[in-house]
Amino acid sequence: MLSVGSSCSFFYINSVLLFTLRSKQVFCETSRYILLFNLLFADTATLVSNLLLYILAFLGLRISYYACGPLILLSVFTITISPLTLAVMSFERFVAVCYPLRHAAIFTMRSLSIIIALVWAFSFIHILIRVFMLLYVFTTTSLDLQMNDFCSLEAMFFTPIFNYFEEAYSSILFLSVGAIIFASYIGVALVARSASKDKASARKALQTLLLHLIQLSLILTSTLSSTIITSIARRVGRLTLMRIYNVCFVCLTILPRCLSALIYGLRDQTIRPALRQNLCCRWRCSLF
Repeated sequence: MLSVGSSCSFFYINSVLLFTLRSKQVFCETSRYILLFNLLFADTATLVSNLLLYILAFLGLRISYYACGPLILLSVFTITISPLTLAVMSFERFVAVCYPLRHAAIFTMRSLSIIIALVWAFSFIHILIRVFMLLYVFTTTSLDLQMNDFCSLEAMFFTPIFNYFEEAYSSILFLSVGAIIFASYIGVALVARSASKDKASARKALQTLLLHLIQLSLILTSTLSSTIITSIARRVGRLTLMRIYNVCFVCLTILPRCLSALIYGLRDQTIRPALRQNLCCRWRCSLF
C-alpha cells in the first residue's frame, strides 16, 4: 500500500505541476517549460500505466493478452519519450549558457514543435516494431488468450527475440542520450570556468544537467529491473521476492518519474511560487 500511496501522491504533484505549466503565458512561450511539460506528461502517463499494472498484480487478477497489450505498450511508449526529452532539455541548457545570443533563434516555437513531434514519432516507431513482432509471434505460436501470469512486460514479451531487441535498443538509446547530456555538461562546465560573469547561471545549469544524468541512470536501471528481478527470483522465496519487487517499484519506477517535478518545482524560481499557490489552493479546496 505504501507503493500505491506514494504513486498517488506523486501523481497529484505532477498533475498540479502540469496545470501550473499551462496557467501562465510565460510557461507556454518559454522553451525549457514547454519541454518540461512534455517530459512531465510522459512521466505521468508512465506512472499511471505502471500503477495500474502494479494494482492488477497486487490483486492477483489475470487478464487476456488483448487487455494487457495496450497497458504494456502505453508504458513502453512513454518510457522512451522521457530519455529523448531529457537529451533535448540538456542541449537546450547548453545552448542557453554557451550561446545565449543564438538561443532564441534556435529554440523557436516552430523548432520546438518539430523536435517534440520527432520525439513522439521515434517512440511510436519503436512501438510499431514491437506490435509487428507480437503479431508475428502470435501467428506462429498457439496461445491461450487468457494469460497464465500477471500482466507484465515479461509476460507479454516472452520470447527471446524481444530480449535481444530490447537490449540492442536500450543500449543505443541510453548511450546516445547519455553522450548528449555528458557533452552538454562538459560544455557548460568549460563556460562556467572561463566566464567572468553570470557564473551563477552556469552553475545552476550544471546542477540541472547533473540531475538529468542521475534521472537518466534511474530510468536505465528501471528498464533493467525485470532482468534483475528475474535473476533474483531463482535464489529467494516468494515473500522476499515481493518485498524486493516493491522496493524496485518505488525506487526505479516511481522515483524517476517524480524527479522532474522535484528538480524544477523546488529549484526553479519562476515555477515554485505558482506551484506552491496551486498546491495550497487545491489542498484548501479539498478541505471544504
